[in-house]
Amino acid sequence: MATVLSSFVGGRLYGSAYGNAPARVVALHGWARTHADFARVLGPYDAIALDLPGFGATPAPPEPWGSAEYAGLVADVLRELTSPPVVVGHSLGGRVGIHLAATYPDLIGGLVLTGAPLIRTAAAGKPKTGYRLARWMNKRGVLSDARMEAARKKYGSSDYANASPTMRAVHVKLVNENYDAQIAAARGPIELVWGDDDTAAPIAGAQQLAARLGDRATLTVIEGAGHLTPMSAANELRSAIDRLLA
Repeated sequence: MATVLSSFVGGRLYGSAYGNAPARVVALHGWARTHADFARVLGPYDAIALDLPGFGATPAPPEPWGSAEYAGLVADVLRELTSPPVVVGHSLGGRVGIHLAATYPDLIGGLVLTGAPLIRTAAAGKPKTGYRLARWMNKRGVLSDARMEAARKKYGSSDYANASPTMRAVHVKLVNENYDAQIAAARGPIELVWGDDDTAAPIAGAQQLAARLGDRATLTVIEGAGHLTPMSAANELRSAIDRLLA
């Protein structure tokens, strides 16, 4: 059972703690989600689940951050632990997790990635034609920034439309990131746990990710599972955590 909401690194992050300190597992949620997604996963562990900046109880970042800045803040949490934990990253949390594995490898004892959109695939689709045209015109000064913002709201995802202005800028930054360098630099061991019906981060991307990581990673495919694996595939995520803790 999770405890009451806790603060970390001087109140810069909030989340829940499970079991006893120090944590052996740290969980990072997806976009527009919170630490609560991991309630079914973390019960058996000494663990913490964080609210990343802009979600849950944690305030938005002071400026539009990318996943590298998010990882830098999470790294401050990891430095306070007595030993490197297993980090579990879902979706946005996986973007942060791959940066941790590449930039701060000595701070983590293993990484579980699930539903993390680290590789673009044809299955994920291209932006709509109207949006691509608006972006082209905006880059060339033909379309004003105000009209470009209107196009983002019209053609963009609900994640973008429902976000605050700062978090919209974060969203734009994240969806345009490339993780090739981080994938190449990330140290193992890495567990990939993926639903074969994930439309936000299609299984084809997970298969390509596994191929690029090679013997650093193991891919577990969950038949019939979609994107929200922390709630629909808690057992499989716990199995992956257990393998890394062993």
